[in-house]
Amino acid sequence: MGGGSIGRVMEHVRWQPDADPSSLIRPIVVAAFTGWNDAGDAASMALRTLIETSDARLLAEIDPEPFTDFATVRPHVRLDAARNRNIVWPTVAVWSASLPGSDVVLVLGPEPALRWRSFGDQIVGVADRVGATTAFTLGALLADVPHTRRTHLVATATDPELIERFELERSRYEGPTGIVGVLQDALTRHGLATASLWAAVPGYAPQFPSPRAAHALLDRLCAMMGTPAPVAALSAQFGDYDARIAAMIADDDDLVTYVSRLEEIVDDDEGEAPDDLVLDDPAAIADEIEQFLRSRDDD
Repeated sequence: MGGGSIGRVMEHVRWQPDADPSSLIRPIVVAAFTGWNDAGDAASMALRTLIETSDARLLAEIDPEPFTDFATVRPHVRLDAARNRNIVWPTVAVWSASLPGSDVVLVLGPEPALRWRSFGDQIVGVADRVGATTAFTLGALLADVPHTRRTHLVATATDPELIERFELERSRYEGPTGIVGVLQDALTRHGLATASLWAAVPGYAPQFPSPRAAHALLDRLCAMMGTPAPVAALSAQFGDYDARIAAMIADDDDLVTYVSRLEEIVDDDEGEAPDDLVLDDPAAIADEIEQFLRSRDDD
């Protein structure tokens, strides 16, 4: 891609004045979005944790005006120290960090509602500008899984080298998709090796942000990038998460029975196992993914 075409493709990318993309060495692009692809806030929580623990620097922002339905994802009013009002717009931000073992470019923000192909072009342009050759996307879905057992992950790719190197599955999914799927396709078509990690979040507790699912995503992501996973803060939230869900289901006998049944199914299939281990074989919840995506499309 030539310099002029890069400029046109990235017409909505707002680079920070002190940004120096050329200083990054073959960074890995990692993207997650709040909203449709982010059950239990797991994907966004995982990436936000990585940003906050890695001394990441803001590299660029994507202008939200062409891509956002502000009636759905509304801006917020904030007051500064002098009580002046400021509008904070829902913006997808691009961060850079140098981790032990790899440089990374981290993309996080609300799922765009409009012009997905053009939005994908912006991220492809960023990946091209920083010299990335690999990209990972994160997502989370609601599934029939208990909160008291390991978090199941689905790890898929289309690149043969990534599949062999990380023992991933080739994606065979057909059906409706979100910005994670669209972006992954755009990056793949541009020549990047891409993989996608999805965590299963208990469908009976979608209102609770899941540090367990975020932990599983971040742990697997960092293992694939060859860098230590900064999961201590997420682990510290497990007790509160479990207690809140236990309190919610305690007065509902049907829900208590349902959760117990889910636990029995998991234990029968896999045996008793430590929390938050990764399920490398995604076949166990592949049907859940298809049902989740199709039901969201129907809704």
